[in-house]
Amino acid sequence: MTTTQPATGELPIPGPGVSATSGQRQRTAMRTHLCGDLRADHVGRTVSVCGWVAHRRQHGQSLTFVDLRDHSGLLQVVVDGSVDVRSEYVLRVTGTVAIRPDGTANPALTTGEVELRDCAVEILSVATPPPFPLDDRADAVDESTRLAYRYLDLRRERMQRNLRARSAVLGAMRAALAPFDFVEVETPLLMPSTPEGAREFIVPSRQFPGSFYALPQSPQLFKQLLMVGGTDRYFQFARCLRDEDLRADRQYEFTQLDLEMSFIDQDDVLEVISTAVLAAARAVTTEPVPPIERITWREAMNRFGVDKPDLRFGLELVELTEIFAGSGFKAFAGADAIKGIRVPGGSAAHNRRRLDDLTTRAKSLGAKGLVWMRVGGGGKLESPVAKFLSDDELAGIIAATEAVEGDLLLLVADEWATACEVLGQLRNDLGRPPAGQGPLRFVWVVDFPLFVGVDQATGRPKPGHHPFTRPHPDDIAKLEIDPLEVRSRAYDLVLNGWELGSGSIRIHESALQQRIFGLLGITPEEANARFGFFLTPFGYGAPPHGGFAVGIDRLVAILAGEENIREVIAFPKTQSGLDPLTGAPTRVTDRQLRELGVRVIAPAAPVTGSDPAGERG
Repeated sequence: MTTTQPATGELPIPGPGVSATSGQRQRTAMRTHLCGDLRADHVGRTVSVCGWVAHRRQHGQSLTFVDLRDHSGLLQVVVDGSVDVRSEYVLRVTGTVAIRPDGTANPALTTGEVELRDCAVEILSVATPPPFPLDDRADAVDESTRLAYRYLDLRRERMQRNLRARSAVLGAMRAALAPFDFVEVETPLLMPSTPEGAREFIVPSRQFPGSFYALPQSPQLFKQLLMVGGTDRYFQFARCLRDEDLRADRQYEFTQLDLEMSFIDQDDVLEVISTAVLAAARAVTTEPVPPIERITWREAMNRFGVDKPDLRFGLELVELTEIFAGSGFKAFAGADAIKGIRVPGGSAAHNRRRLDDLTTRAKSLGAKGLVWMRVGGGGKLESPVAKFLSDDELAGIIAATEAVEGDLLLLVADEWATACEVLGQLRNDLGRPPAGQGPLRFVWVVDFPLFVGVDQATGRPKPGHHPFTRPHPDDIAKLEIDPLEVRSRAYDLVLNGWELGSGSIRIHESALQQRIFGLLGITPEEANARFGFFLTPFGYGAPPHGGFAVGIDRLVAILAGEENIREVIAFPKTQSGLDPLTGAPTRVTDRQLRELGVRVIAPAAPVTGSDPAGERG
């Protein structure tokens, strides 16, 4: 064994009979293989590997075992004598691949059959001891600490796996789009403010004091203008920014596969997106990926209570309204909708305290109350309200829910939307598996309402998507007569209960657009003032078009089995919007502010969060 400083030299070339591996594809002047690529096929070969010291075990003065790590995995290196290396030192090791002695193989490692012997060790870089272990134990470390040392956190197997899954997803989607003749186009990051959506990040202009750019929440306007410009089929992996409250599946900065197509209908867009996301899923998982299902928005609400249903489990909502027509029970009499869910075997798992907690939860979600029923022997329903119901009503509940002894039934009587939404949330609370468990279940949700309720201040309908969404062709005649019953050509893609993205077929005719604006109370003058730079080009001939945007961060998180999208982003912000690594957001100098014509005014009251510069919590 020798220990030296970095040196150059000719590396050994693997002999015949050794199959090509990713290690050989990554051959450089310093290594012949990656640590995780060596197998029994390589026994007897002299190789060079580079990486970080994961563990070091000294056996007296005669033998040292070093676990060397790179992004591909761990390799055990056996060094004769003592070697002065510590955790996270960077080494280059040249040695001979050998089978481990009997009884010492490690089945937990892909390289567990072999080790490197007769090693020459070169110390490429010394390292300060890391602030936390760079293995699975780091999962218990406070997230802000991991993000402050993200460059160390990224060395962990989990993070390397996630980043490579993300790269594989992007590559697979690009390849899937190629046969459809898309053009990849980049759209601007500095654009005018369009404050109708989520809160924007604004950027002061130095050359035009008092004026501001906005960072794009999405490329929506520009991709439609590309259609007017004859591009026909556009896509990009777009960086989007929204100044909104963060959570596990939100970041200020996020990435979308954004696309738009001309001379198409809804099915054309769904086909392209389905091809791309299924290719992405198959690129990172060996599990079977079934075709994407399709349901309408109303069916999703009636069956699952939410418009982003998780199809991995049952507990579907059951329609019970007709059973209680003319009921003498006050809570059910005259209710707009009565729905229930059956929890198989739920009676034993829910004592009175847990049932009270469920009732409290239902009320917090907007319900007037929650009726629970246990199914006892002989199909008898046990509930505080059972005595107020007729035998026919009790029998009807059993028949409709297909309940058996030991089941628990939960019923809500309320407005249709409230009954659906409350039971939908309870369904998720009771049955939704964690990310990474169960199959991948994609579903398209189509035929969303064009309008969602009425603005109490104006009496006007509120758009469910955006005011440029095309109405369903079968419902256009209802626009002025019954606008809340008009379906839209908007559609969402959902995976395991997470909304991956949304899109729509757009309005391309000025006459139809004016009808929608009129319903919303937007005059032609107001439309021109707010959207003129966008609408004027449509007067020069706009093709029928539509598009979609897939949330890459959410898609990769689900495929990687992560609940939190921060685990699949290289350098994310914390949930409060801080960056522990760089310290952002930071104050700028007075000189910079003067150049921009900007003056900072101290907030009138303390803001939420821990940032001294006044960052929102």
